[in-house]
Amino acid sequence: MSTFGIEEEFFLLEQATYRPATPDPATARSLLAIGAESGGTQQELLACQVENATPVCTTGVEADFSLSSYRDELARTAAKLGMIPISCGTLPSIPAGAARISDNERYRRIQAFAPGICDEQYISGLHVHVSIPDAESGIAALNSLRRWLPLLAALGSNSPYWRGEDTGFASWRTIRYRQWSVQGIQPYFENARDYYKRLAAILASDVVLDSGHISWAARLSSRYPTVEVRVADAQLKAGDSVLLALIVRALVEASRDEAPVGDNLMPETLDLALWQSAKHGLVGPQLDPVSRHRVTARTAVETLLKHITPALAANNDTVYVTEGLDRLLRTGTGAERQRRSFAQGGLSQVILDARRELTAGSAPDNPTAAPHGTKEYLRPESPLF
Repeated sequence: MSTFGIEEEFFLLEQATYRPATPDPATARSLLAIGAESGGTQQELLACQVENATPVCTTGVEADFSLSSYRDELARTAAKLGMIPISCGTLPSIPAGAARISDNERYRRIQAFAPGICDEQYISGLHVHVSIPDAESGIAALNSLRRWLPLLAALGSNSPYWRGEDTGFASWRTIRYRQWSVQGIQPYFENARDYYKRLAAILASDVVLDSGHISWAARLSSRYPTVEVRVADAQLKAGDSVLLALIVRALVEASRDEAPVGDNLMPETLDLALWQSAKHGLVGPQLDPVSRHRVTARTAVETLLKHITPALAANNDTVYVTEGLDRLLRTGTGAERQRRSFAQGGLSQVILDARRELTAGSAPDNPTAAPHGTKEYLRPESPLF
């Protein structure tokens, strides 16, 4: 059973205006102190964002407890500080002018390097790490994941609004992300040597500041012995984040039992499939990167589920994932739920419902549900990383 970890990003809004919050130094320190016992808080590019990472998890129960506990603490602390936290792929309504960048040296360098992008980088994502025994296993997983990444983007779509308007996309974050120099679905790699050779060539260019700018939808982590999948939007509910994480783990584990995946997928088809997933989410057709034919969202999900069923069963994740996928097909992704909120009361209702969903199904007061075993975080243990 592979271990996994989840990173979630959140927006912070002023309670009175719903505008992006601009924490002063004392407020920022209070925010960074949140969750010190359960994963901790980190700065993000924008001052109105924070990020949380779970400890290393073995089960969905552990992950759900960690995410829900953190969200509860974030909501309580933010309320005392006059702020509202929400978890969406884009901030639905943003003010004119440049976004305020966090007081962090690396982020200041990024802003100086690409101010036109950073000034409107009101996007938040969900990142899932799955442990791998070595780099070659990671490359096999990256190659296998390529065909599934567009569907993962559809399942994780949660960003239909931008500057107060419906963009016509379920995941506008995916479209906005295409502005960066290295993005989209990762290429096929022959082996780990090929992967690192390509990374070295990219990093030697003058358009990538560091490895963090290599923003493929999936990559080998530069910090941990993991595959990192970063294709989904930040999720309204903790349970949806866990659902996506368990699917990603199953896909990584399934790659170990399948024949090596060849370079048989057309890059332009993968790019189209990702764009179409960002456009439709689960309410329109999907482009199957293998057959290159249009399929329904339900057919795409059923194909995915068939592929990962053995891995789900081995991890006792079958019920959680099958019920979660059925729920998304019936009640909609975050994008669909945001649109229903807008229909009921405009952008204010979108924010209010996102605030409610942040802590919906919060962690039980049951110590047996808390993560057991090691409380360490994903740490680089292999010299290959």
